[in-house]
Amino acid sequence: MGIEPTWPAWKAGTLPLSYTRTEKNSKDWVRVVNAEHEFALSAGKCLAVANGEGVVRFPTPLLRKTGGCALNGAAWCVGSQGMNSLLLTGGRVIDPASNRDEVTDVWVKDGKIAAIGHDAANAAPRDVKRLDVEGQVVCPGLIDIHTHLREPGQSAKETIATGSAAAARGGFTTIVCMPNTSPAIDNSGTVALIHERAASQSSVNILVAGAITKNLAGEELAPIGSLKRAGVVAITDDGHCVQNNEVMRRALEYAKMFDLPLMDHCQDYALVSEGVMHEGYWSIALGLRGWPAAGEEMIVGRNILLAEATGARVHCQHISTAGSVSLLREARKRGIPISGEACPHHFTLTDAAIAGSERFWQADGAGLLTERQGIAMPGWPAYDTNFKMNPPLRSARDREAILEGVVDGTLEIVCSDHAPHCDYEKEVEFDYAPFGITGLETELTLSLMQLYHTKRMDLPALISRFTIHPARLLNLPKGTLEIGAEADITVIDPDREWTLEPGQTASKSRNCPFFGWPLRGKATATIVKGRVVWAEQFAAQPAAMAH
Repeated sequence: MGIEPTWPAWKAGTLPLSYTRTEKNSKDWVRVVNAEHEFALSAGKCLAVANGEGVVRFPTPLLRKTGGCALNGAAWCVGSQGMNSLLLTGGRVIDPASNRDEVTDVWVKDGKIAAIGHDAANAAPRDVKRLDVEGQVVCPGLIDIHTHLREPGQSAKETIATGSAAAARGGFTTIVCMPNTSPAIDNSGTVALIHERAASQSSVNILVAGAITKNLAGEELAPIGSLKRAGVVAITDDGHCVQNNEVMRRALEYAKMFDLPLMDHCQDYALVSEGVMHEGYWSIALGLRGWPAAGEEMIVGRNILLAEATGARVHCQHISTAGSVSLLREARKRGIPISGEACPHHFTLTDAAIAGSERFWQADGAGLLTERQGIAMPGWPAYDTNFKMNPPLRSARDREAILEGVVDGTLEIVCSDHAPHCDYEKEVEFDYAPFGITGLETELTLSLMQLYHTKRMDLPALISRFTIHPARLLNLPKGTLEIGAEADITVIDPDREWTLEPGQTASKSRNCPFFGWPLRGKATATIVKGRVVWAEQFAAQPAAMAH
């Protein structure tokens, strides 16, 4: 069985793991075992094992497609179980698309929702695999429309395999990858490459956003019609912003012609210049170049005018300022086809965090966390580059405006902007470090903490920001538990207390500011097309594989 050396740990002369393979049933099941873990997969599949050190893939003639992963022996990703029929019993079923909120059962048959209700258990076969989810929430699979998987060209930071494993751990069944790769996703060939890799390596649904302009340069339009035929679900130059208003107008006209939403990274280069953090008190106190709020708001205003003029759908990515929220709120009241999204780091942290943990907890962080017995409040130094992101962390006033925007629906989508980077890239002076943090595994819990546990929103409203709203924006037949829909399901324990440590993340990168935080609320199982692709317990395995 070959091992592909996709991570430095596996390039040593003597490999640290010794694997054997035994066949339970050559037609249905294969078991891969090492000294610490045992993995089960179905024939015709491939195993991707993610742990604290990296990812190992096992491509063999027998094992060709994504199998699953185990993380530190505690959590399982079993996308290759070969099982797509399942009965979830006793959970609180919340489906905002159908206004359903009740404690009941869900029967999944052949990867589709077959029945919901108290008669679902009676309708299901007696030998169907059962998952007891009493006391937990069962909802449509979560959708994240803003992630960076770094393939092709930047696989030292992340890969489709590790990024999808992080998504599964975070409860996400569908993610959209951004086009700022190397080369950029500005042609149908690169789209096809990502689709091919996703089919063979991903445990969740991966959708592709194509570029607005060639090489994300903002000068010449990419072949938008060709990208649409290749299967992109939106166009964006994320990581860059089209500065030429005429180019942007033409892009919107083509986007409307091909029924594609245009998602825009709102940044006026002239105003932002060389800024590295929010322009305000802390940028002056820390001696760092400021990034004015107007640098975002100028482009949001431009997009509102162009959306009104063209009738095309514009979606403003990772909104971070109070002024942007106000502009979007007024535009939406006037019926302009424009929308916005919020990221959990922007409605949890503020620019005070860059001054260090002591300053943050004394000021903007007061009351943010409840100290748990045995768990100290997290600490970090000033100028920690894991708090550097684009757009930057803003003031407490901006944070409150983002929260209000999510609550009132001005910002109808929550997403991560998952942006992994290598350690050595972040371990430099603040000015020179790249922007971005990982977020797929903390996105849900931070949203629960800031929006649900603070009683700003109820669970159905919050879940809608992860399900039906992103599905509608991208015209996806997802985000619902309607009978006959694909069985993409997330199981959530809203009150689970836990912490995320660097060795537990499935991502290839460790640039997360929330390591060691006392967290509350967690996805406990992720189901894609009826298959359990991740669960805290190996609860839904076939009896033949039980141990």
